[in-house]
Amino acid sequence: MKYLIETKRLFLREISWADYDAIAEIIQNDETMYAYNGGLSDEETKEWLEKLFVRYKRDKHGLLAVVLKENGKVIGQAGLSTRYLDDKKIIELGYLFNKDYWKQGYAIEAVQALKEYGFNYFGFDEIYSLIRDTNIPSMNVAIRNGMVIRKRYLKQRPYGVVNYYAFSVKRTE
Repeated sequence: MKYLIETKRLFLREISWADYDAIAEIIQNDETMYAYNGGLSDEETKEWLEKLFVRYKRDKHGLLAVVLKENGKVIGQAGLSTRYLDDKKIIELGYLFNKDYWKQGYAIEAVQALKEYGFNYFGFDEIYSLIRDTNIPSMNVAIRNGMVIRKRYLKQRPYGVVNYYAFSVKRTE
């Protein structure tokens, strides 16, 4: 497969159906998906991937497989996605990693590379991370990536209204 981004320890590339098991291990895990109020079902995982493939075609970007260089294992997904915040179209940098690979700096490494990719390849002027207010580890990744809180807002989820922070970094910062 073609790698889009390379870092010291990682490759980032588009996700394919061949990655289903690795992605399912991440997004079907309640601990990994606590910010989403729990893991997804098999059907929801398939829908997650189908929506991602539509984004690749429509937007030319989306979540990418995060692959360890040392062994080719998919350990996460991270990427740039088009979202809306207060009816404003924004670019969100999102990330989800297999819990076995937390606290090893992989998220920060991938996010820093994606930020530069977004600014330099796509020419985005500002990149956001929309993070649930209880997701301290993701907030720390955003902060270490130079992002600051621009707004606090409420988001309706299937399980209720949830507090979120909109972090962002601008190309000029």
